[in-house]
Amino acid sequence: MNKKFAAIVFSTAFLMGSTLPSASALTGEAKQAQNGKAQMMHDQWKKDKGSPSFVTAYKSKVKVKGESEARRYIQEQFTGKIDGEAGLILLGKEKDSLGFTHYKFAQSIKGVPIDGAVYIVHTDKNGIVTSSNGAIHEEAKAQVKSVNPKLTKAEAAKRAWKSVNLSIEDTEEERHAAPQGSFKASQLKKSKEKSELVLYKKDGTFHLAYKVQLQFIKPYGANWQIYVDAESGSIVDSYNAVNDAASTGSGTGVLGDSKTLNTYFTEDAYRLYDTTKDAVVETYTADNGTRLPGIFSEDSDNEFTADNQRADVDAHYYAGKVYDYFYGVHGRNSYDDAGAAITSTVHYETDYNNAFWNGTQMVYGDGDGSAFTSLSGALDVVAHELTHAVTERSANLQYQDQSGALNESFSDVFGYFLDPSDYLMGEDVYTPGQPGDALRSISSPETYDQPGHMDDYVNTSEDNGGVHINSGIPNKAFYYTNESIGQSASEEIYYRALTVYLTPTSSFTDARAALLQSAEDLFGSGSTEYDAVADAWTQVGVE
Repeated sequence: MNKKFAAIVFSTAFLMGSTLPSASALTGEAKQAQNGKAQMMHDQWKKDKGSPSFVTAYKSKVKVKGESEARRYIQEQFTGKIDGEAGLILLGKEKDSLGFTHYKFAQSIKGVPIDGAVYIVHTDKNGIVTSSNGAIHEEAKAQVKSVNPKLTKAEAAKRAWKSVNLSIEDTEEERHAAPQGSFKASQLKKSKEKSELVLYKKDGTFHLAYKVQLQFIKPYGANWQIYVDAESGSIVDSYNAVNDAASTGSGTGVLGDSKTLNTYFTEDAYRLYDTTKDAVVETYTADNGTRLPGIFSEDSDNEFTADNQRADVDAHYYAGKVYDYFYGVHGRNSYDDAGAAITSTVHYETDYNNAFWNGTQMVYGDGDGSAFTSLSGALDVVAHELTHAVTERSANLQYQDQSGALNESFSDVFGYFLDPSDYLMGEDVYTPGQPGDALRSISSPETYDQPGHMDDYVNTSEDNGGVHINSGIPNKAFYYTNESIGQSASEEIYYRALTVYLTPTSSFTDARAALLQSAEDLFGSGSTEYDAVADAWTQVGVE
Protein backbone atom coordinates (compact mmCIF):
# COMPACT_ATOMS: atom_id res chain seq x y z
CA MET A 1 0.00 0.00 0.00
CA ASN A 2 1.66 3.23 -1.10
CA LYS A 3 1.68 6.11 1.31
CA LYS A 4 3.29 9.49 1.63
CA PHE A 5 5.23 9.66 4.83
CA ALA A 6 7.73 11.75 6.67
CA ALA A 7 11.10 10.06 6.96
CA ILE A 8 14.24 11.14 8.77
CA VAL A 9 17.31 11.70 6.59
CA PHE A 10 20.67 13.35 6.72
CA SER A 11 23.02 13.59 3.78
CA THR A 12 26.78 13.77 3.59
CA ALA A 13 28.99 14.08 0.51
CA PHE A 14 32.53 12.76 0.08
CA LEU A 15 34.70 12.96 -3.01
CA MET A 16 36.94 9.93 -3.25
CA GLY A 17 40.36 10.92 -4.29
CA SER A 18 43.99 10.20 -3.75
CA THR A 19 45.81 12.93 -1.95
CA LEU A 20 49.52 12.91 -1.36
CA PRO A 21 51.93 13.45 1.51
CA SER A 22 53.17 16.95 2.18
CA ALA A 23 55.71 18.23 -0.32
CA SER A 24 58.31 18.58 2.42
CA ALA A 25 58.31 14.80 2.91
CA LEU A 26 59.32 13.94 -0.67
CA THR A 27 62.24 14.63 -2.95
CA GLY A 28 63.31 14.06 -6.56
CA GLU A 29 61.11 11.95 -8.81
CA ALA A 30 58.67 11.20 -5.98
CA LYS A 31 58.08 14.91 -5.41
CA GLN A 32 57.65 15.53 -9.14
CA ALA A 33 55.11 12.72 -9.35
CA GLN A 34 53.26 14.12 -6.39
CA ASN A 35 53.10 17.61 -7.83
CA GLY A 36 51.58 16.32 -11.07
CA LYS A 37 48.97 14.22 -9.30
CA ALA A 38 48.23 16.94 -6.76
CA GLN A 39 47.52 19.41 -9.56
CA MET A 40 45.20 16.93 -11.25
CA MET A 41 43.32 16.35 -7.99
CA HIS A 42 43.19 20.05 -7.20
CA ASP A 43 41.57 20.72 -10.57
CA GLN A 44 39.04 18.00 -9.88
CA TRP A 45 38.21 19.47 -6.47
CA LYS A 46 37.67 22.91 -7.97
CA LYS A 47 35.45 21.46 -10.67
CA ASP A 48 33.23 19.52 -8.26
CA LYS A 49 33.06 21.29 -4.92
CA GLY A 50 35.71 23.95 -4.70
CA SER A 51 37.49 21.83 -2.08
CA PRO A 52 38.09 18.14 -1.44
CA SER A 53 35.71 16.41 0.93
CA PHE A 54 37.29 12.98 1.31
CA VAL A 55 40.81 12.04 0.38
CA THR A 56 42.66 8.78 0.94
CA ALA A 57 46.30 9.33 1.74
CA TYR A 58 49.02 8.17 -0.63
CA LYS A 59 51.07 5.35 0.90
CA SER A 60 53.92 7.36 2.33
CA LYS A 61 55.59 8.14 5.62
CA VAL A 62 53.82 11.38 6.48
CA LYS A 63 53.75 11.25 10.26
CA VAL A 64 51.71 13.45 12.55
CA LYS A 65 52.72 13.63 16.21
CA GLY A 66 50.18 16.10 17.53
CA GLU A 67 47.80 18.98 16.96
CA SER A 68 50.36 21.32 15.42
CA GLU A 69 51.56 18.81 12.84
CA ALA A 70 47.97 17.82 11.99
CA ARG A 71 47.15 21.49 11.43
CA ARG A 72 50.26 21.93 9.29
CA TYR A 73 49.32 18.85 7.23
CA ILE A 74 45.98 20.46 6.33
CA GLN A 75 47.60 23.81 5.60
CA GLU A 76 50.02 22.20 3.17
CA GLN A 77 47.13 20.59 1.28
CA PHE A 78 45.55 24.04 0.90
CA THR A 79 48.59 26.26 0.58
CA GLY A 80 47.63 29.91 0.89
CA LYS A 81 43.93 29.09 1.28
CA ILE A 82 43.71 28.92 5.08
CA ASP A 83 43.83 31.97 7.35
CA GLY A 84 47.13 31.28 9.08
CA GLU A 85 47.52 29.32 12.32
CA ALA A 86 44.21 30.67 13.63
CA GLY A 87 42.44 29.42 10.51
CA LEU A 88 42.03 25.96 11.98
CA ILE A 89 40.44 25.64 15.41
CA LEU A 90 40.94 22.26 17.10
CA LEU A 91 37.57 20.80 18.03
CA GLY A 92 38.90 17.57 19.44
CA LYS A 93 41.44 14.77 19.31
CA GLU A 94 40.22 11.19 19.77
CA LYS A 95 41.86 7.78 19.70
CA ASP A 96 39.62 4.89 18.70
CA SER A 97 39.65 1.14 19.43
CA LEU A 98 41.74 0.41 16.32
CA GLY A 99 44.48 2.73 17.54
CA PHE A 100 43.65 5.40 14.95
CA THR A 101 43.86 9.04 16.09
CA HIS A 102 41.48 11.61 14.64
CA TYR A 103 42.20 15.36 14.73
CA LYS A 104 39.04 17.37 14.09
CA PHE A 105 39.34 21.05 13.11
CA ALA A 106 36.92 23.85 12.27
CA GLN A 107 37.97 26.28 9.52
CA SER A 108 37.79 29.92 10.61
CA ILE A 109 38.54 33.40 9.32
CA LYS A 110 40.03 35.78 11.89
CA GLY A 111 38.73 33.51 14.64
CA VAL A 112 35.16 33.26 13.33
CA PRO A 113 34.26 29.66 12.36
CA ILE A 114 32.76 28.85 8.98
CA ASP A 115 29.53 27.04 9.69
CA GLY A 116 29.79 23.34 8.82
CA ALA A 117 33.42 23.59 7.70
CA VAL A 118 34.88 20.71 9.68
CA TYR A 119 38.00 18.89 8.50
CA ILE A 120 39.51 15.76 10.05
CA VAL A 121 42.98 14.23 9.78
CA HIS A 122 43.13 10.48 10.50
CA THR A 123 46.32 8.68 11.49
CA ASP A 124 47.02 5.01 12.17
CA LYS A 125 48.51 3.60 15.38
CA ASN A 126 51.99 4.67 14.21
CA GLY A 127 50.89 8.25 13.58
CA ILE A 128 50.98 7.87 9.77
CA VAL A 129 48.28 9.85 7.97
CA THR A 130 45.80 7.44 6.36
CA SER A 131 43.14 9.89 5.16
CA SER A 132 41.56 13.27 5.70
CA ASN A 133 38.07 14.49 5.04
CA GLY A 134 35.54 17.23 5.56
CA ALA A 135 34.88 20.65 4.09
CA ILE A 136 37.43 23.40 3.47
CA HIS A 137 36.29 26.55 1.67
CA GLU A 138 39.37 27.55 -0.29
CA GLU A 139 37.76 30.78 -1.49
CA ALA A 140 36.80 32.05 1.97
CA LYS A 141 40.10 33.68 2.88
CA ALA A 142 40.01 35.91 -0.20
CA GLN A 143 36.28 36.67 -0.07
CA VAL A 144 35.79 37.51 3.61
CA LYS A 145 37.07 41.02 4.35
CA SER A 146 35.58 41.80 7.74
CA VAL A 147 34.26 39.83 10.71
CA ASN A 148 33.09 42.81 12.77
CA PRO A 149 29.33 42.55 13.44
CA LYS A 150 27.05 45.58 13.62
CA LEU A 151 24.36 43.70 15.54
CA THR A 152 24.76 42.36 19.06
CA LYS A 153 23.88 38.80 20.00
CA ALA A 154 20.80 40.05 21.82
CA GLU A 155 19.58 41.96 18.76
CA ALA A 156 20.13 38.95 16.53
CA ALA A 157 18.26 36.68 18.94
CA LYS A 158 15.32 39.10 19.01
CA ARG A 159 15.12 39.06 15.21
CA ALA A 160 15.36 35.26 15.20
CA TRP A 161 12.44 34.92 17.61
CA LYS A 162 10.40 37.36 15.55
CA SER A 163 11.05 35.37 12.37
CA VAL A 164 9.44 32.29 13.89
CA ASN A 165 6.20 34.28 13.97
CA LEU A 166 4.27 32.40 16.64
CA SER A 167 1.24 33.24 18.68
CA ILE A 168 2.27 32.14 22.15
CA GLU A 169 0.07 31.01 25.00
CA ASP A 170 1.86 30.85 28.33
CA THR A 171 1.29 28.35 31.14
CA GLU A 172 -2.08 26.79 31.81
CA GLU A 173 -2.40 28.92 34.95
CA GLU A 174 -1.48 32.28 33.42
CA ARG A 175 -2.83 31.88 29.87
CA HIS A 176 -1.12 35.05 28.71
CA ALA A 177 -1.30 35.50 24.96
CA ALA A 178 0.90 37.64 22.75
CA PRO A 179 0.13 38.85 19.24
CA GLN A 180 1.97 37.23 16.35
CA GLY A 181 5.54 38.36 15.91
CA SER A 182 5.71 40.31 19.18
CA PHE A 183 6.21 37.65 21.84
CA LYS A 184 9.05 37.15 24.30
CA ALA A 185 11.14 34.00 24.39
CA SER A 186 10.26 33.54 28.06
CA GLN A 187 6.67 32.90 27.05
CA LEU A 188 7.66 29.65 25.36
CA LYS A 189 7.62 26.58 27.52
CA LYS A 190 11.08 25.23 28.30
CA SER A 191 12.64 27.48 25.69
CA LYS A 192 16.39 27.49 25.19
CA GLU A 193 18.39 29.99 23.20
CA LYS A 194 21.97 29.88 21.98
CA SER A 195 23.79 32.25 19.62
CA GLU A 196 27.25 32.27 18.05
CA LEU A 197 28.93 34.37 15.40
CA VAL A 198 29.74 32.36 12.26
CA LEU A 199 30.43 32.71 8.57
CA TYR A 200 27.58 31.10 6.67
CA LYS A 201 27.77 30.31 2.96
CA LYS A 202 24.50 30.79 1.11
CA ASP A 203 24.18 30.76 -2.69
CA GLY A 204 27.94 31.15 -3.12
CA THR A 205 28.27 34.14 -0.77
CA PHE A 206 29.72 34.17 2.73
CA HIS A 207 27.60 36.03 5.28
CA LEU A 208 28.82 37.16 8.66
CA ALA A 209 25.88 35.90 10.69
CA TYR A 210 24.68 34.91 14.11
CA LYS A 211 23.62 31.28 14.21
CA VAL A 212 20.71 31.43 16.62
CA GLN A 213 19.35 28.13 17.92
CA LEU A 214 15.86 28.23 19.43
CA GLN A 215 14.54 25.15 21.20
CA PHE A 216 11.05 24.90 22.65
CA ILE A 217 8.22 22.47 23.14
CA LYS A 218 5.07 24.59 22.99
CA PRO A 219 3.20 25.19 20.73
CA TYR A 220 5.18 22.51 18.84
CA GLY A 221 8.48 20.72 19.19
CA ALA A 222 11.17 22.94 17.68
CA ASN A 223 14.92 23.17 17.30
CA TRP A 224 15.20 26.17 14.97
CA GLN A 225 18.54 26.97 13.32
CA ILE A 226 18.30 30.60 12.22
CA TYR A 227 21.10 32.57 10.54
CA VAL A 228 20.76 36.32 11.13
CA ASP A 229 22.96 38.62 9.03
CA ALA A 230 25.22 40.36 11.56
CA GLU A 231 25.25 43.58 9.51
CA SER A 232 21.76 44.02 8.09
CA GLY A 233 19.77 41.93 10.54
CA SER A 234 18.01 40.06 7.74
CA ILE A 235 17.35 36.33 7.95
CA VAL A 236 19.86 34.59 5.69
CA ASP A 237 18.50 31.09 6.22
CA SER A 238 16.46 29.08 8.72
CA TYR A 239 15.17 25.58 9.25
CA ASN A 240 13.59 23.53 12.01
CA ALA A 241 15.96 20.68 12.90
CA VAL A 242 13.66 18.90 15.33
CA ASN A 243 13.71 15.19 14.52
CA ASP A 244 10.28 13.63 14.20
CA ALA A 245 9.53 9.90 14.30
CA ALA A 246 6.31 10.55 12.39
CA SER A 247 4.66 13.68 11.14
CA THR A 248 1.35 11.93 10.45
CA GLY A 249 -0.48 9.06 12.09
CA SER A 250 -2.04 7.92 15.34
CA GLY A 251 -2.29 4.92 17.57
CA THR A 252 -4.29 2.81 19.98
CA GLY A 253 -2.39 1.74 23.12
CA VAL A 254 0.79 -0.24 23.37
CA LEU A 255 1.09 -4.04 22.72
CA GLY A 256 0.30 -6.36 25.61
CA ASP A 257 3.70 -8.05 26.09
CA SER A 258 5.39 -8.35 29.50
CA LYS A 259 8.75 -6.74 30.22
CA THR A 260 11.24 -6.69 33.05
CA LEU A 261 11.96 -3.14 34.22
CA ASN A 262 14.75 -1.46 36.12
CA THR A 263 13.07 0.84 38.66
CA TYR A 264 14.04 2.91 41.71
CA PHE A 265 12.21 3.05 45.02
CA THR A 266 11.89 6.41 46.75
CA GLU A 267 9.70 7.30 49.73
CA ASP A 268 6.53 5.32 48.97
CA ALA A 269 6.67 4.53 45.25
CA TYR A 270 8.75 2.85 42.53
CA ARG A 271 9.91 5.09 39.73
CA LEU A 272 10.88 4.28 36.15
CA TYR A 273 14.41 5.37 36.92
CA ASP A 274 17.23 3.00 35.93
CA THR A 275 20.52 3.34 37.81
CA THR A 276 21.99 -0.01 36.73
CA LYS A 277 23.84 1.50 33.78
CA ASP A 278 26.68 4.00 33.45
CA ALA A 279 24.04 6.57 32.47
CA VAL A 280 20.64 7.12 34.07
CA VAL A 281 17.56 6.16 32.06
CA GLU A 282 14.50 8.00 33.36
CA THR A 283 10.88 8.21 32.28
CA TYR A 284 8.27 10.88 33.00
CA THR A 285 4.67 11.55 32.10
CA ALA A 286 3.19 14.83 30.89
CA ASP A 287 -0.30 13.60 31.84
CA ASN A 288 -1.62 14.76 28.46
CA GLY A 289 -0.19 18.23 29.02
CA THR A 290 2.89 19.94 27.64
CA ARG A 291 5.13 20.45 30.66
CA LEU A 292 8.53 18.81 30.25
CA PRO A 293 9.89 16.65 31.50
CA GLY A 294 6.69 16.33 33.58
CA ILE A 295 6.41 14.12 36.67
CA PHE A 296 8.08 10.77 37.27
CA SER A 297 6.25 7.67 36.09
CA GLU A 298 5.80 5.66 39.27
CA ASP A 299 3.77 2.87 40.88
CA SER A 300 3.18 1.84 44.47
CA ASP A 301 3.71 -1.93 44.05
CA ASN A 302 6.33 -1.92 41.28
CA GLU A 303 3.88 -3.50 38.82
CA PHE A 304 3.19 -1.06 35.99
CA THR A 305 0.19 -2.92 34.57
CA ALA A 306 -2.51 -0.24 34.25
CA ASP A 307 -3.62 0.68 30.75
CA ASN A 308 -2.38 4.25 31.20
CA GLN A 309 1.12 2.97 32.11
CA ARG A 310 1.79 0.99 28.94
CA ALA A 311 3.40 3.83 27.05
CA ASP A 312 5.59 4.52 30.10
CA VAL A 313 6.76 0.91 30.23
CA ASP A 314 7.78 0.76 26.57
CA ALA A 315 9.51 4.15 26.58
CA HIS A 316 11.56 3.11 29.60
CA TYR A 317 12.33 -0.42 28.47
CA TYR A 318 13.23 0.49 24.89
CA ALA A 319 15.40 3.45 25.92
CA GLY A 320 17.33 0.99 28.07
CA LYS A 321 17.64 -1.40 25.12
CA VAL A 322 19.03 1.36 22.92
CA TYR A 323 21.54 2.35 25.61
CA ASP A 324 22.61 -1.30 26.01
CA TYR A 325 23.06 -1.67 22.25
CA PHE A 326 25.32 1.35 21.79
CA TYR A 327 27.26 0.53 24.95
CA GLY A 328 27.55 -3.22 24.38
CA VAL A 329 28.22 -3.21 20.63
CA HIS A 330 30.06 0.09 20.13
CA GLY A 331 31.33 0.99 23.61
CA ARG A 332 29.39 4.26 23.56
CA ASN A 333 28.20 5.53 26.93
CA SER A 334 24.85 7.17 26.16
CA TYR A 335 24.16 9.38 23.16
CA ASP A 336 26.97 11.82 23.99
CA ASP A 337 29.48 9.08 24.91
CA ALA A 338 29.88 10.84 28.26
CA GLY A 339 27.06 9.31 30.30
CA ALA A 340 24.29 11.84 29.68
CA ALA A 341 20.93 10.90 31.21
CA ILE A 342 18.43 9.49 28.71
CA THR A 343 15.14 11.21 29.51
CA SER A 344 11.77 10.26 28.03
CA THR A 345 8.34 11.85 28.49
CA VAL A 346 5.14 10.04 27.49
CA HIS A 347 1.48 11.09 27.30
CA TYR A 348 2.38 14.37 25.65
CA GLU A 349 -0.78 16.32 24.82
CA THR A 350 -3.95 14.46 23.73
CA ASP A 351 -4.19 12.33 20.57
CA TYR A 352 -0.70 13.52 19.68
CA ASN A 353 0.51 11.61 16.61
CA ASN A 354 4.20 12.24 16.95
CA ALA A 355 7.42 11.58 18.81
CA PHE A 356 10.58 13.66 18.66
CA TRP A 357 14.03 14.31 20.03
CA ASN A 358 14.17 18.01 20.94
CA GLY A 359 17.92 18.28 21.51
CA THR A 360 17.56 17.42 25.20
CA GLN A 361 15.13 14.54 25.60
CA MET A 362 12.61 12.21 23.95
CA VAL A 363 8.91 13.13 23.79
CA TYR A 364 6.11 10.70 22.84
CA GLY A 365 2.46 11.20 22.04
CA ASP A 366 -0.21 8.56 22.62
CA GLY A 367 -1.54 8.67 19.07
CA ASP A 368 -5.19 8.99 18.21
CA GLY A 369 -5.91 5.29 17.91
CA SER A 370 -6.38 5.43 14.16
CA ALA A 371 -3.12 6.44 12.52
CA PHE A 372 -0.94 5.58 15.51
CA THR A 373 -0.96 3.82 18.80
CA SER A 374 1.38 5.11 21.53
CA LEU A 375 4.57 5.91 19.65
CA SER A 376 6.85 4.61 22.41
CA GLY A 377 5.49 1.13 21.62
CA ALA A 378 7.95 0.51 18.74
CA LEU A 379 11.59 -0.31 19.45
CA ASP A 380 12.70 0.86 16.00
CA VAL A 381 10.99 4.24 16.53
CA VAL A 382 12.70 4.74 19.90
CA ALA A 383 16.06 3.66 18.43
CA HIS A 384 15.56 5.94 15.43
CA GLU A 385 14.96 8.98 17.62
CA LEU A 386 17.81 8.32 20.05
CA THR A 387 20.15 7.81 17.09
CA HIS A 388 19.36 11.42 16.16
CA ALA A 389 20.91 12.31 19.52
CA VAL A 390 24.00 10.22 18.71
CA THR A 391 24.25 11.94 15.31
CA GLU A 392 23.90 15.37 16.91
CA ARG A 393 26.84 14.65 19.21
CA SER A 394 29.07 13.07 16.53
CA ALA A 395 28.71 13.92 12.82
CA ASN A 396 26.13 16.64 13.60
CA LEU A 397 24.66 16.28 10.12
CA GLN A 398 22.78 19.44 9.21
CA TYR A 399 19.05 18.82 8.92
CA GLN A 400 18.53 19.97 5.37
CA ASP A 401 19.11 18.69 1.83
CA GLN A 402 21.33 15.61 1.48
CA SER A 403 22.96 15.90 4.89
CA GLY A 404 19.46 15.97 6.38
CA ALA A 405 18.43 12.91 4.36
CA LEU A 406 21.50 11.07 5.66
CA ASN A 407 20.56 12.06 9.21
CA GLU A 408 17.19 10.40 8.71
CA SER A 409 18.68 7.37 6.99
CA PHE A 410 21.27 6.66 9.67
CA SER A 411 18.48 6.77 12.27
CA ASP A 412 16.50 4.24 10.22
CA VAL A 413 19.59 2.05 9.86
CA PHE A 414 20.21 1.92 13.61
CA GLY A 415 16.50 1.42 14.16
CA TYR A 416 16.93 -1.74 12.07
CA PHE A 417 20.01 -2.83 14.04
CA LEU A 418 17.92 -2.71 17.24
CA ASP A 419 14.93 -4.42 15.63
CA PRO A 420 16.25 -6.58 12.75
CA SER A 421 13.20 -8.82 12.36
CA ASP A 422 12.30 -6.98 9.13
CA TYR A 423 13.17 -3.88 7.12
CA LEU A 424 9.94 -2.04 7.97
CA MET A 425 9.94 1.03 10.19
CA GLY A 426 7.26 1.80 12.77
CA GLU A 427 5.04 -1.12 11.79
CA ASP A 428 4.23 -1.88 15.47
CA VAL A 429 2.54 1.47 16.06
CA TYR A 430 1.45 2.74 12.64
CA THR A 431 -2.16 2.19 11.46
CA PRO A 432 -2.76 -0.60 14.00
CA GLY A 433 -5.90 -1.68 12.18
CA GLN A 434 -3.94 -2.58 9.03
CA PRO A 435 -1.63 -5.60 9.46
CA GLY A 436 1.72 -5.34 7.67
CA ASP A 437 1.47 -1.59 7.22
CA ALA A 438 4.45 0.62 8.12
CA LEU A 439 5.79 4.14 7.90
CA ARG A 440 8.41 3.15 5.34
CA SER A 441 10.57 0.28 4.14
CA ILE A 442 14.36 0.26 4.06
CA SER A 443 14.43 -2.60 1.57
CA SER A 444 11.69 -1.23 -0.68
CA PRO A 445 11.42 2.54 -0.24
CA GLU A 446 9.47 2.81 -3.49
CA THR A 447 6.54 1.04 -1.79
CA TYR A 448 6.10 4.13 0.39
CA ASP A 449 6.70 6.74 -2.31
CA GLN A 450 10.41 7.22 -1.57
CA PRO A 451 13.09 7.11 -4.28
CA GLY A 452 15.48 4.17 -4.20
CA HIS A 453 17.87 5.51 -6.86
CA MET A 454 19.45 8.86 -7.70
CA ASP A 455 17.53 8.88 -10.98
CA ASP A 456 14.41 9.54 -8.90
CA TYR A 457 15.95 12.04 -6.45
CA VAL A 458 13.36 14.66 -5.47
CA ASN A 459 14.54 18.27 -5.77
CA THR A 460 12.24 20.35 -3.60
CA SER A 461 12.29 23.45 -1.40
CA GLU A 462 9.82 21.82 0.99
CA ASP A 463 10.66 19.66 4.00
CA ASN A 464 14.13 21.18 4.42
CA GLY A 465 15.03 20.06 0.92
CA GLY A 466 13.25 16.70 1.05
CA VAL A 467 14.98 15.14 4.04
CA HIS A 468 12.01 12.86 4.71
CA ILE A 469 11.77 11.65 1.12
CA ASN A 470 15.30 11.25 -0.25
CA SER A 471 16.44 9.15 2.70
CA GLY A 472 15.10 6.23 0.67
CA ILE A 473 18.25 6.30 -1.47
CA PRO A 474 20.85 5.77 1.31
CA ASN A 475 18.39 3.37 2.98
CA LYS A 476 18.35 1.20 -0.15
CA ALA A 477 22.16 1.29 -0.26
CA PHE A 478 22.22 0.04 3.33
CA TYR A 479 19.81 -2.75 2.45
CA TYR A 480 22.10 -3.98 -0.33
CA THR A 481 25.10 -3.76 2.00
CA ASN A 482 23.45 -5.57 4.88
CA GLU A 483 22.09 -8.35 2.68
CA SER A 484 25.59 -8.91 1.31
CA ILE A 485 27.72 -8.91 4.48
CA GLY A 486 25.28 -9.24 7.38
CA GLN A 487 24.51 -7.09 10.42
CA SER A 488 27.70 -7.69 12.42
CA ALA A 489 29.96 -6.17 9.76
CA SER A 490 27.41 -3.56 8.64
CA GLU A 491 26.90 -2.07 12.10
CA GLU A 492 30.64 -1.71 12.64
CA ILE A 493 31.06 0.07 9.33
CA TYR A 494 28.05 2.35 9.76
CA TYR A 495 28.91 3.34 13.33
CA ARG A 496 32.49 4.16 12.40
CA ALA A 497 31.39 6.25 9.42
CA LEU A 498 28.89 8.20 11.56
CA THR A 499 31.18 8.90 14.48
CA VAL A 500 34.57 9.21 12.76
CA TYR A 501 34.23 10.39 9.17
CA LEU A 502 30.97 12.19 8.48
CA THR A 503 30.83 15.97 8.98
CA PRO A 504 27.91 18.45 9.17
CA THR A 505 27.58 19.08 5.44
CA SER A 506 28.31 15.56 4.16
CA SER A 507 26.46 14.48 1.00
CA PHE A 508 25.48 11.07 -0.39
CA THR A 509 28.81 10.87 -2.18
CA ASP A 510 30.57 11.71 1.09
CA ALA A 511 28.61 9.00 2.89
CA ARG A 512 29.72 6.45 0.32
CA ALA A 513 33.34 7.47 0.79
CA ALA A 514 33.02 7.50 4.59
CA LEU A 515 31.56 4.01 4.61
CA LEU A 516 34.26 2.76 2.24
CA GLN A 517 37.00 4.25 4.40
CA SER A 518 35.43 2.63 7.46
CA ALA A 519 35.25 -0.73 5.68
CA GLU A 520 38.92 -0.39 4.73
CA ASP A 521 39.90 0.49 8.31
CA LEU A 522 38.02 -2.50 9.72
CA PHE A 523 38.40 -5.19 7.07
CA GLY A 524 40.95 -3.96 4.53
CA SER A 525 40.82 -2.46 1.05
CA GLY A 526 39.50 -4.95 -1.46
CA SER A 527 37.84 -7.05 1.23
CA THR A 528 34.41 -8.58 0.74
CA GLU A 529 32.98 -5.92 3.04
CA TYR A 530 34.66 -3.06 1.16
CA ASP A 531 33.44 -4.34 -2.21
CA ALA A 532 29.91 -4.84 -0.84
CA VAL A 533 29.69 -1.19 0.26
CA ALA A 534 31.00 0.04 -3.09
CA ASP A 535 28.58 -2.13 -5.04
CA ALA A 536 25.60 -1.13 -2.86
CA TRP A 537 26.06 2.58 -3.49
CA THR A 538 26.70 1.99 -7.19
CA GLN A 539 23.35 0.18 -7.37
CA VAL A 540 21.55 3.32 -6.13
CA GLY A 541 23.44 5.59 -8.53
CA VAL A 542 25.93 7.17 -6.10
CA GLU A 543 29.57 7.04 -7.20
